[in-house]
Amino acid sequence: MAAMVRVGLSGRVATVTMDRPDVHNAFNAELIAELTAALARAGADPEVRAVVLAAEGKSFSAGADLNWMRAMAAFGEAENQADALKLADLMRTLAYLPKPTIARIQGSAFGGGVGLIACCDVALASDEARFGLTESKLGLVPAVISPYVVAAIGARHARRWFQSGALFDAPRALAMNLVHEIMPADALDGAVERELDAMLKAGPTAMLVAKRLVEGIFGRDEPAQRKLDEQTAALIARLRVSMEGQEGLTAFLEKRPPNWL
Repeated sequence: MAAMVRVGLSGRVATVTMDRPDVHNAFNAELIAELTAALARAGADPEVRAVVLAAEGKSFSAGADLNWMRAMAAFGEAENQADALKLADLMRTLAYLPKPTIARIQGSAFGGGVGLIACCDVALASDEARFGLTESKLGLVPAVISPYVVAAIGARHARRWFQSGALFDAPRALAMNLVHEIMPADALDGAVERELDAMLKAGPTAMLVAKRLVEGIFGRDEPAQRKLDEQTAALIARLRVSMEGQEGLTAFLEKRPPNWL
């Protein structure tokens, strides 16, 4: 099986690239495992000073892929909780990486893709990208990614987009702080390079302390996040096996409206 994640090193920068362009870099168990491992290695490598999270193809990430969704629908509650905890491990690994992180968002991001963006220290996006937290349309909620997304966009925006599941464009993502800058797609690499140049001129210990300072101010260091992960994984597991969650997943897979419409 071909690798779903590529890692490239250029000087002191590791670029971790999701490489499933044929399915818009959608999540499955293998991608989650490979991405978690690649990020952990980059974080532990003393030669790496910064990490860029990127994606191959037209999209950044479409969220869950169809086969992973079929597995969700078939799993019991305990299996769903274990599955959700693996996604939580990925998000926590990225969010608490001991290196500065930049999301390079060349295309659209949905669900877990939005979670990855929110976990990065800096997010730079194409002005043509679209975003969505569409889980509510399946009778679910973006539980596992919620701590990071709410931290990025705030409770007020989260209430709106978590409930509606509507899509929003790059200017809206910029206005509510999901991304830091938007630009034409052909200017994206230059913007990433400028951000990296600034980061590599800063003291590495100071950057790590700054990152941990922000976490401490908001009362969510890594041990606290692990406890929260248990709660969000349990929540999504319950919803996936609920009548509404089962109907939403089944309707989506069968390409029909759910019974609440």
